[in-house]
Amino acid sequence: MKVKDLIESRKEVYSIPVDMTVHDAARYLREKGVRAVGICDASGKLVGCVSQSDISDKVAAENKCPGWMRVTEIMSTDLVLTTPETPLDDCLRMMEEHGIFHLLVLDDQSRYRGMISVADLLRVIATDHKDRADMLESYIFPQR
Repeated sequence: MKVKDLIESRKEVYSIPVDMTVHDAARYLREKGVRAVGICDASGKLVGCVSQSDISDKVAAENKCPGWMRVTEIMSTDLVLTTPETPLDDCLRMMEEHGIFHLLVLDDQSRYRGMISVADLLRVIATDHKDRADMLESYIFPQR
């Protein structure tokens, strides 16, 4: 299974603009039910990523005002990227190597196509293992 198999069914690519405040970004994350989001410039180019932990560690823990700060002040810019053609096993390996929980997806023309999380990968792995166990069970204990 590849990244495209996970993201092609999504109706929306979540992203926020570079001029958004941290407060509005936190509200956006809560509203969309996601833990991280890509940050795009006016031309739509991916320039960074911000996560709940960025907001917690760089704003709340430092007692800074999220209403006055822009996401560009706390966003990660050293991004780990993947493509729609990347196998999911490679994605999990990349996350482990870099100690991250999200990968940003760019297509072959460098357009931002969304993000996959470790939770997305674990759901696929768990489903695959359950399917294999069910198949093995039906083989060992056939229905009569």
